[in-house]
Amino acid sequence: MGEVFFYHLTRQSVEQALPQLLKRARGAGWRVAVRGVTKDRLNWLDEKLWLDEGFLPHAVAGSGFDADQPILLTLTTPENEAECLVSFDGAEVSPAEVTGMTRTMIVFNGHDGEAVQTARGQWKALTEARATAQYWSQESGAWEMKAQHPPQEA
Repeated sequence: MGEVFFYHLTRQSVEQALPQLLKRARGAGWRVAVRGVTKDRLNWLDEKLWLDEGFLPHAVAGSGFDADQPILLTLTTPENEAECLVSFDGAEVSPAEVTGMTRTMIVFNGHDGEAVQTARGQWKALTEARATAQYWSQESGAWEMKAQHPPQEA
């Protein structure tokens, strides 16, 4: 089974954190699918990614050549043979999807109580399905792993 990393945003917005995470995923050589919950939010993210200082080749699903995109913004199952799935705005991720990916990332706004509750529910569902999971927080300023499942033995 692949691994799922939870990114609890407290010092950055989604549009600030996602380009960094996407650059790391692409640096690892992974094709990436970014899953949102509404077409409007995908279009918003599309605009933000084009404004980023670094070039992140991407497209919104349905705009043509989805299978060829190194980063595909989508509402559904990725059509680009993604090895990394990134969920934002509470987009659902199934245990089967985690199994099929090298890495899954769940990015959520730590200042939004509903987003935090959704992420907690995702953590519970995925770890109960025996996914390897890590919880990362930027509370101190730098990203720090605060929890993992299964727990690391001392």
